[in-house]
Amino acid sequence: MYVELIILIVSLLILSSIAVWRKITFWSRQNVPFIKPQFPAGNFHEADQLSVADISVKQYNAMKDRGRFFGLYFFLQPLLMITDLDLIKTMLIKDFNSFPSRGVYYNARDDPLSAHIFSIEGEKWRSLRTRLSPTFTSGKLKIMFPTLKAVGDSFGEYLTKIAGVGSEIGVKDAFARFTTDVIGSCAFGIECNSFVEPNNEFREFGHKIVNEQLHAGTMRIFWKLFPVLGNLLRVKTLDSNATQFFHKLVADTIDYRQKHSINRKDFMSSLIELKNKGELTLDEVAAQSLVFFVAGFETSSANQTYCLYELARNVECQEKARESVLKAIETHGGLTYEAVNDMQYLDQCINETLRLYPAVPVLERKSSQNYKIPDTDVTIPKGTKIHIPVFAIHRDPQLYPEPLKFNPDRFLPEEAAKRHPNSFLTFGDGPRACIGFRFAILQSKVGLATMLSKFRISTSAKTAVPLEYTHKSPFLQPKKELVLKIESL
Repeated sequence: MYVELIILIVSLLILSSIAVWRKITFWSRQNVPFIKPQFPAGNFHEADQLSVADISVKQYNAMKDRGRFFGLYFFLQPLLMITDLDLIKTMLIKDFNSFPSRGVYYNARDDPLSAHIFSIEGEKWRSLRTRLSPTFTSGKLKIMFPTLKAVGDSFGEYLTKIAGVGSEIGVKDAFARFTTDVIGSCAFGIECNSFVEPNNEFREFGHKIVNEQLHAGTMRIFWKLFPVLGNLLRVKTLDSNATQFFHKLVADTIDYRQKHSINRKDFMSSLIELKNKGELTLDEVAAQSLVFFVAGFETSSANQTYCLYELARNVECQEKARESVLKAIETHGGLTYEAVNDMQYLDQCINETLRLYPAVPVLERKSSQNYKIPDTDVTIPKGTKIHIPVFAIHRDPQLYPEPLKFNPDRFLPEEAAKRHPNSFLTFGDGPRACIGFRFAILQSKVGLATMLSKFRISTSAKTAVPLEYTHKSPFLQPKKELVLKIESL
């Protein structure tokens, strides 16, 4: 009996060792250059210390001259980092059908709000993308603009109470209040009033969604490695109290609007219209509203924060941006939709900020079938994840000379035209590019134009230089609040 048990244990150990060996030799057997992994975390053993952005830069710089791509290991899971811009374009656009999903874990059965447009796959994603795309056209954004402008006015009043000689402001907190109110109004049709009540219920539960569950490092590793098991075990990704709050909020909003025949011509109105046509369920409406909050809140507040940080450190750029804003406001008789779209230098500042500080440092895609990489003998199997190192590409000196320098002139139309289109990937590319990027840019421009048209910003002794990024988030977030001086013009 004991002998048989020992033989069984030894056999299992041998089989497990063979399986592990085959995993960690995958790229060498494929004749693909790779970074030697460290057991057990593979090439991500520094993830408890360094941000995703910092890790990707180290990997990219170590291997970018070794070819168009190289192999990595996330624990025992092989993945491929793509460094060649033409190959990135091929995978994201021409061969999109081979990489149609992000490989993001979600659980539609037990955690329906996790099944939103960012995470879902296949025909369900295609159908939803088609139905939601009209919501973000220029025409729809113009209709939504008065709502956005009203929040901008409240933002200006809030800043006026703070501004003064020597006054300081936590920039991330200020823009978080602004974006919370924008999303609350445009996505949910509610007045959050975060400038007066920063700890309101909407912001509290939003914080749980953005900053608590997304930062659960151990669980993120589990979801990435064992998505099928996660669904079998009915593992949720989102805080239950927060999702219940958002679900009830959406249901109550829909009920109130329909009872009182209210059409605010905002994002929620578009979703209600799709629901009434039978094209979306209540769960799907709530899920899209939630991802609109997460994406709109995090990307836009971060972009505005980093942009103002750079303008505070580059006074000449700040003056040119202010001149661009004031000239457009004068030309169009106020901060109108047309004025916001007539601020070219501010556009350049925003794009340069997005280059330096992309909200998502690494784009992920997952192969839906075996894929032979063009012009090679390498075939990656179905289910392989690819990494596109956006942060590292944006800071590659071969693409952007003096990459750490804030230089909005890089995005003059004639300068941008000289570069490869995939040298700038903040919003991704191809069919799975960010659906709401126009809204994100519009929101950022209103917030920054409000700030620049009324206030002068400068650095203080508390301003962090250089910036460090937290390892606790998949987004590019600073470790500490960014503090700047603010005074009225």
